[in-house]
Amino acid sequence: MGKILKRYSLFILLLLISFILSIYSAKLIYDIKRASYENIEKKLEKALESTDKEVLNEFIETQGSTSYQNKDLYLLARVINGEARGEPYVGQVAIGAVIINRTKHPGFPKTISGVIYQPGAFTCVSDGQINAKLEPTALKAARDALNGWDPTNGCIYYYNPAKTTNKWIWSRKVMLVIGKHRFAK
Repeated sequence: MGKILKRYSLFILLLLISFILSIYSAKLIYDIKRASYENIEKKLEKALESTDKEVLNEFIETQGSTSYQNKDLYLLARVINGEARGEPYVGQVAIGAVIINRTKHPGFPKTISGVIYQPGAFTCVSDGQINAKLEPTALKAARDALNGWDPTNGCIYYYNPAKTTNKWIWSRKVMLVIGKHRFAK
């Protein structure tokens, strides 16, 4: 009976050791995969950033200069991209024009970045779409808006009626509709 008990105890001990090793090896494999994914994400972010910068630099070189700084162009393009990606080109310019119109209105900050980062002003800032891959049309639309093209004729608001949850915006007088957006004063 003593030999059976020793063998049984040894078997249980080996079973526990193999169980513990399997847990640690699974955790080790998980940690390796996670580190690999994090490394891939970092490389992807760097690649996207450099692509965006290359697109921006190429665009700036082929276009003239404006009184606005390149950082304004880039930031405006990012918001246009985040808010109006997939919309008609004139609608993209209109989004940029609304932001510029706000800089000239006494109820809003005086800078493009001030308007864009005003709390709750733009969904793409809150949900991270401002960081989406930059489309070249967004840069062109930003340039056109900065150069004075205003398809909205001075509107300072816009919204997508299918997505907005803000009841107040519905009280604003709609001046025109472009794509899925309504532009208001």
